Amino acid sequence: MTDRKPYRHRFPLSVICYALRLCHRFPLSQRDVQELLHERGIQVSHETLRQWNIPFAPLLTEELRHREPRRGSRWPLDELCVKVGGVKHWLWRAVDERGDVLDILLQESRDTEAAKSFFVRLLEPYDVPEVIHTDKLWSCGAALWELPVLHTVEHLQVVSTAHCNNLVEQSHRQTRQQERSQLGFKRRRRTQEFLALPARVSNLHRPTRTTIPAALRRSNYTAALLLWQEAMQQAA
Repeated sequence: MTDRKPYRHRFPLSVICYALRLCHRFPLSQRDVQELLHERGIQVSHETLRQWNIPFAPLLTEELRHREPRRGSRWPLDELCVKVGGVKHWLWRAVDERGDVLDILLQESRDTEAAKSFFVRLLEPYDVPEVIHTDKLWSCGAALWELPVLHTVEHLQVVSTAHCNNLVEQSHRQTRQQERSQLGFKRRRRTQEFLALPARVSNLHRPTRTTIPAALRRSNYTAALLLWQEAMQQAA
């Protein structure tokens, strides 16, 4: 984990924690969050919110990832086309069999080298999976062949139009929502950092969206809030 710490801020940590949670838990623009804070008597500009995201977003992403439970051994993978500064990029995403996001990586291409970079990134924090699901993109198969550590992994290619890879394809919805709320993405590095944190927050709140009794759902929601606050304390 990085040793970089955010600069000091004149607002208390509780305000920053609440503002960043609004930014990344819901598809709100920074001006929307500015208005919600104004209703509570907190005068914060949208530029201040942007500045808070620069140091805190990558730290919070790592803090939340370290607190996640062990992930499954079946990994559906997919890539989504997004424009950053008017240039076409590809957002690679992997989830496990429960739909929890393992990681995302924004790259300018979706060739074999791009696929290898994403696989190497996934294998740093996670064990080698048993099964990898991809669409018919040949680059994934070529990358699996070039990485000896993945030779024992079962590779299943599915047809996107048959909705066989729905877990990861449904996960892309959040990216489109964030893209609309931000009126498009401007810089590659900031886009990677901005999209990585909502993915971890989505994992954090997944138990609150299932069809479970209301008491258990409220308990899971409280646990998610406490975990977010704990991660924020460590990031600060």
